[in-house]
Amino acid sequence: MKKFWKILRKIMLWFFGLSIASVILFRWVPVPFTPLMVTRAIENKLDGKEMICNHDWVPIDSISVNLQKAVIASEDGTFTKHWGFDFGAMQKAFKNNNKGRRIKGGSTITQQTAKNVFLWQGRSYIRKAFEAYFTVLIELFWSKERIMEVYLNSIEMGDGVYGAEAASKYWYGHDVKSLTKDEAAGIAAILPNPRKYKPINSSAYIQKRKAKIKRIMRYVGRPDYLD
Repeated sequence: MKKFWKILRKIMLWFFGLSIASVILFRWVPVPFTPLMVTRAIENKLDGKEMICNHDWVPIDSISVNLQKAVIASEDGTFTKHWGFDFGAMQKAFKNNNKGRRIKGGSTITQQTAKNVFLWQGRSYIRKAFEAYFTVLIELFWSKERIMEVYLNSIEMGDGVYGAEAASKYWYGHDVKSLTKDEAAGIAAILPNPRKYKPINSSAYIQKRKAKIKRIMRYVGRPDYLD
């Protein structure tokens, strides 16, 4: 047992050391790829499909404020105010999960960033625990501006499309800095399932989401970190 605890202690020390170091590193260094990009590439390879990965990292000042406001409106209305967790949304999601017996929602932009950059996909309480751990580290070491920058450069925004710049060019044919409010709302509207939905010639469901996001965007205001 002593040997077991000694090994376990070493594993935990290595994990904490590497996880903290990686979070500090990505405070300044662009994230080159995410676990989801690797997973999607393997899935396509196994299915005999082309391994497509469109991903162009751009700094936050090259990303339209419209898109930043749109994802706050659609994904995390208290993003600039919380410390990584929206406990009201989590409580609501917990009640829904108890009724439907399904792990769902309640994730902030910081939590989604933790999942996208450091963890695997899927729904489990183990992954949620790791997600909470990385969320605390990200909020501790990164600014809100950096969190938004990494989030918008890493998130899946289409089939084989990752990040705001690649999404803007793929869906609208121009760079992300030029996104209009309508275009930004379109991208934000498909985030729950970007491989199923599309922001152009979209379904009635996505059109309703776009309209709702644009209404909320009026009240989001300019993100504090841009002042």
